[in-house]
Amino acid sequence: MIIAGGGTGGHLFPGIAIAEEFLGRHPANQVLFIGTERGLEKKILGGLGLPLRTIHVEGIKGQRPLRIAGALTKIPGGLFASFRILREFRPDIVVGVGGYASGPAVLAAFLMGVKTAIAEQNAFPGLTNRTLGYLADRIFLAFPISQRWFPKRRTHITGNPIRAAFTAEKQQGEKTDPRFTILVFGGSQGAHTINRMVGEALAGLQHLKDLLRFIHQAGEKDLEAMSATYRKHGFSAEVSPFIVDMAAAYHKADLLICRAGATSIAEITAGGKASILIPFPFAVNDHQALNAEVLSRAGAAEAIAEKDLSGPGLARMIEQLYQNQGAVRKMEAAAAALGKRNAAKEIVDICLSLVRNRRPTENA
Repeated sequence: MIIAGGGTGGHLFPGIAIAEEFLGRHPANQVLFIGTERGLEKKILGGLGLPLRTIHVEGIKGQRPLRIAGALTKIPGGLFASFRILREFRPDIVVGVGGYASGPAVLAAFLMGVKTAIAEQNAFPGLTNRTLGYLADRIFLAFPISQRWFPKRRTHITGNPIRAAFTAEKQQGEKTDPRFTILVFGGSQGAHTINRMVGEALAGLQHLKDLLRFIHQAGEKDLEAMSATYRKHGFSAEVSPFIVDMAAAYHKADLLICRAGATSIAEITAGGKASILIPFPFAVNDHQALNAEVLSRAGAAEAIAEKDLSGPGLARMIEQLYQNQGAVRKMEAAAAALGKRNAAKEIVDICLSLVRNRRPTENA
């Protein structure tokens, strides 16, 4: 299997979840990722022992005309590089998970007669996947609302695949710290606005400082400032630039404060976690706002637009949830009701069914 795409965690981590499920099916199975030099995949995959080949492509959506022109000139090279990688690796199937590298790799597979699939993580599909939907043999969706953009007979609503660590039994035990724990993160690079607002909220939570604790992925740029802010206000906090074991952090948390990217939504619902969602306002097609709306309407999360966010307002929201933990339990139950814990298994089952006649041992 080739898994193509990445760039951000929202595209990459679902691909990793699919890869782990696929590799666990048979010892002879092999996975290769196709991504870009600038994407998160370059930093993450090597540490997981997953091989990566890179191609030179750039995004088009939302760019200025000059950048669009430059990106368009790189498409033929990306397509040619994808042909070369496919000829060398000889995959049975190519799965696109979104991101710049997904388009050329899936298109090359289609032109070579290799089975193809795409996975769309967001409520509003990205341009690459909307285009590839005309070509792919199978289309995997996280949200039913996305189905309107794709051919129904080739579409499966599987949910967004998450890594097995988020549903492992070891993550389901009792918490060891009695304090109300708040996990804050804004993506792999952190989110400056969320960091700043959480810092401002601490003044309004001073009377609860012995009852709350924070786990905070602040990013490299805000690491020192956030650490100093927590110390200044006397709060217990684990502040880091990047949380490697995010599954463990989720397990410790009573409440999440985060963006509304597709991977976060999948992890929140699979783990049954209460959350305050602050969608990234510049996400393509405002898809994070749509993702957050799905959870908010179900009573699984509080959603607040970044333009409406303030430190005092965030403090009030945190205090209300702390004081009414029955509401937190209801949010957890609503989130869990939306969760699809077996998405990776279902996706791999369908992918293997496409190629079963070619290599029967791969479905052992």
